Amino acid sequence: MPRFRTASWVMLVVIGAVGLVLSVLSAVNAYARGYRIGPEPVAAVAAGRPGVETALRGTRGTAAAYAAAYAVLLIGIAAGPYKRGDKGSWWAILASAFVLFLVVAIRQPALGTTLGLSAPTAALGLVLVALVLDGGRLKTAP
Repeated sequence: MPRFRTASWVMLVVIGAVGLVLSVLSAVNAYARGYRIGPEPVAAVAAGRPGVETALRGTRGTAAAYAAAYAVLLIGIAAGPYKRGDKGSWWAILASAFVLFLVVAIRQPALGTTLGLSAPTAALGLVLVALVLDGGRLKTAP
C-alpha cells in the first residue's frame, strides 16, 4: 500500500504542476499575445473596440489566475497534509476537482456548448485515479 500512497500524492503534485504551467501560459496569452475565442481572434471579436478587447483579456487573465491559485493549492495540499495521510485532505481534493468540473460543465445547458470542457474533465479523471490509488486511507481512523 505505501507504494500506491506515494504514487497517489506524486500524481496529484504532477497534476498541480501541469495545471500551474498551463495557467501561466493562459495568462501570457491573455496579457501578451492575441488568442482565439472560438474560431475568431480576440481582436476580431472586439472589432476595434479597445474596451471590449481589454475586458476579454482581463476575463481570461482572471480565469488563469484562479487556475494558477488552484494548482498551487493542490500542490500544497498533496505534498503536505495529503502526503502525511490526512483523511480530510483526500475529501478536499475530491471536492475541489468535482466543483471545478461541475462549474465548467454548466456551460453546456447554459450556453449550449461543451467548448472548454475537456481540460476539467481530464483533470477530474486524473485526480480520481490518483485518489483511488490511496482510497485505503478512508478506512483508517480519523
